[in-house]
Amino acid sequence: MDNFSNWVVEFFRAFFLDLWSLMSGFFIGLYNLFIGFPIAYYEQLLIRSHDFNFIDWVLTIGFIVIFIFLYIMFWLIIIQLARRYLRFSKIEFDKMTLLNQMNILERKVRDSTIINVESPKLNMGDTKSRQKHATGSRFTKLNLIDDKYKYTVLPTLMTNKDKLSLSELVTHFINYASYHHNLYYSEKIASVFIAGLATSKILILEGISGTGKTSLPYVFGKFIKNDTSIISVQPSWRDRYEMMGYYNEFTKKFNETEFLTSLYDATFRTDVNLILLDEMNLARVEYYFADFLSLLELPNSDEWLIEVVPEQLIGDPIHLKEGQLKIPKNVWFVGTANNDDSTFGITDKVYDRASSIVMNDRAKPFKGQPLNEISISFEYLDELFKEAYKSHEISSKNLIALEKLDGFISETFQVTFGNRIMNQLYKFVPIYVACGRSEIEGIDYMIARKIIRKFETLNLPFLKSELETLLALFDTLFGKESLKESKDMIIKFIKQI
Repeated sequence: MDNFSNWVVEFFRAFFLDLWSLMSGFFIGLYNLFIGFPIAYYEQLLIRSHDFNFIDWVLTIGFIVIFIFLYIMFWLIIIQLARRYLRFSKIEFDKMTLLNQMNILERKVRDSTIINVESPKLNMGDTKSRQKHATGSRFTKLNLIDDKYKYTVLPTLMTNKDKLSLSELVTHFINYASYHHNLYYSEKIASVFIAGLATSKILILEGISGTGKTSLPYVFGKFIKNDTSIISVQPSWRDRYEMMGYYNEFTKKFNETEFLTSLYDATFRTDVNLILLDEMNLARVEYYFADFLSLLELPNSDEWLIEVVPEQLIGDPIHLKEGQLKIPKNVWFVGTANNDDSTFGITDKVYDRASSIVMNDRAKPFKGQPLNEISISFEYLDELFKEAYKSHEISSKNLIALEKLDGFISETFQVTFGNRIMNQLYKFVPIYVACGRSEIEGIDYMIARKIIRKFETLNLPFLKSELETLLALFDTLFGKESLKESKDMIIKFIKQI
């Protein structure tokens, strides 16, 4: 006890001495800059000037005048720049504050006018009536969303029954889907879906028709009490304006799409939100979804800003800042893809940024337990992911094996894992393990979907021996009973040669 007390006393003594040194050093520095150093320079001049002749004095006086002029100009420039920055910041802040206040005031005036003018029987909760009242703004539907949430973010209320682990989340979900919706999913598919949410903000569900690609995100939205927004992709989509909407110069209204309203609605929520792009490859994904592919790669979510209109006007939606909408962190974009003659191929640019989930087999029907839906906040789900990253890191043995595998595939097939794929693997596998699956199975899934899939574009008839060597390397690095999915894909390639 005495030793501890002595240590605490010494700690605070040293802490306050260091704090005093820091503060005194700051003021001593200011004193020296404006008083101490000039006095020292003057004393130095007095000592040196004993032997000065007339020319030396003339040069000295000229140098002192020029130095003082430059010194004063330096500080004047610093002060001027600081004043300009503070003035600019204040103007911009006042501008945004004024716009927001005018925005809210304009809506209050509009609503009060409506109440006074319209019939007493008018129900402001009625969507059609409210839509008629919002015609004064160029964003009719988004303003209705503002009114719906009363400009306030909706909290997610979770009970103890809702606070499930990742493995419990998987089990709970597949039983809920079976019992309430007669939809059946295996534990593996459910685990891949959950791990996919942790890996990327973009998920691609692909496979043959009728395997439940659309119903999976649909029933998951029901499961978390927040219906998935289902957007039907049109073959005519060429850019983001056909997906997000555009401003009509003739009507002076913004053509608000279902995609935009779903995205904006999520800004008022704190739970998990899914936006489903059904049959996303009916148009070229890398065209209409290009801005989202780039933005969602940025590590800082504050930079996930998508431009909706060039500037902000009075009456614009409250969460539209300077014409830009921030993509909320609680939103995931899920796309379904069919591979047939009516669709476009999905490029590596899209695949590499997304979590790919293959659904070629229907799960066997089973009698699910009568489990109800749950409420889950984005913050809680994110904490589950972070905890899994720490608790289920990929083993050093498998990391070494992956490094050797990457070296062989890069040298032989000119296909590399790359930083993006490795980062996704570091995220996917721990979550997959936390969902109740094995580490090697998670590694196998990522290798198959991210690396082996790319072999389809290679000139395989000339690579038969290399593919056979790769199969042998799988056995050497991970064991003969491992990487079954990756091996099956390679064996399929060999049979096609």
